[in-house]
Amino acid sequence: MQEPRRIYHIPRRFVTDEWGGSETFISEIAVRQKAAGLQPEILTTLALSTVRAEEHRGVQVRRFPYFYPYLGLKPAQKTALDKKAGNLFSFSLMRALRKGPRPDLIHLHTGKRLGGIIRHYAVKRGIPYIISLHGGRLAVPQEEQETWTEPTKGAFEWGKLLGMLVGSRRVLQDAAAVICVGREEYEAVSRQFPDKEVIYLPNGVDVKRFSTGDGAAFRKKYGIPSDRFVCLTAARIDVQKNQTALIEALSGCAAELPKLHLLLLGAVTTPSYLEEVNRLIDSEGLADRVTIIPGIPYQSPDLIDAYHASDCFMLPSLHEPFGMVVLEAWAAGLPTAASARGGLTGIITHGENGLLFEPVPSDDGEHSADGKWFSSITESFRYLYGEREERMRLAEAGRRQAREVYSWDAVALRLLEIYRGVYARTLP
Repeated sequence: MQEPRRIYHIPRRFVTDEWGGSETFISEIAVRQKAAGLQPEILTTLALSTVRAEEHRGVQVRRFPYFYPYLGLKPAQKTALDKKAGNLFSFSLMRALRKGPRPDLIHLHTGKRLGGIIRHYAVKRGIPYIISLHGGRLAVPQEEQETWTEPTKGAFEWGKLLGMLVGSRRVLQDAAAVICVGREEYEAVSRQFPDKEVIYLPNGVDVKRFSTGDGAAFRKKYGIPSDRFVCLTAARIDVQKNQTALIEALSGCAAELPKLHLLLLGAVTTPSYLEEVNRLIDSEGLADRVTIIPGIPYQSPDLIDAYHASDCFMLPSLHEPFGMVVLEAWAAGLPTAASARGGLTGIITHGENGLLFEPVPSDDGEHSADGKWFSSITESFRYLYGEREERMRLAEAGRRQAREVYSWDAVALRLLEIYRGVYARTLP
């Protein structure tokens, strides 16, 4: 079977110090594609970077100048847009696509205006493109979508004409296939585009890499006492990730669970939210019970050691398309609890391979939510803190799930099958 050789991966940004799930996906997939004899290349913008060209794990990365089409946009607002969901545009990327070698297939990892640029180029040149929805789109709560445009308040947008020029509203319609990493997103996109090829393809994990680490060294390096029961959350410091709910829950059970300690690890995408987190820690007198590390590079050994320095893992997101960090926690052998939200309910079965909980406090007390999941974060804290045998059982079930279902090698093979099918349909 004929297959595409030259593959362009197009994310909105690609920087190691602001790493997220989409960057992990692109990195792991591109490395495996190159090992399989393909020619992957990453084309992106200079958002949060000054490096025009480099190699990432042997894969070429090219970055291009960009801008936000707003009048009166201040530098701090631009940085905020760079960090989260900024709707940017790049004439430089458009020129590079026209003048550069023709790819066999484009894998788009963003939408909006940048996605429109790729759609416009691909349609004019007759090149198939697929799009992966990593951060959610149709299944994102309205209140979260409003935070994406918060940094543009007070600035005048003039870029709608650019979006019309490149057909940014038709990115999904004209894609040869749409890949969804979350089950909820898959169902929403399938309903909106019943005639489109929509594929559910979960993320993966490097099981071998996350299986061993030096937890004792990590605790010593970051001043975490050896007798603490450490609960790790690895996620962007952002309203969506809901770290304040963890601190409020810790405050409510601090005396009852005296060794419980929170380790919050993640890049800061919303500085004002980090300030809110720190204010809450101070007001509740929890400075010695919470450790915040604002970002560890994905390739750093410290990231692996952080998992092995912990006794359990928790992800309290208000919305989560998939939750790749759950797979990392499973691979590291951690019992895991997460919000009963979005894609997390598609990978965690409550009481079998992890725990699910209601991330927003309710007035119903702390009883179980009809047995489907815990009604609060506090319930999960108590369970994981006090039930050693259950922790071991959940940890082993998660480790097995990561190993048997979610390896990156399996994801890469499935993706290659998708590429082949799309490419074959475009051949004369």
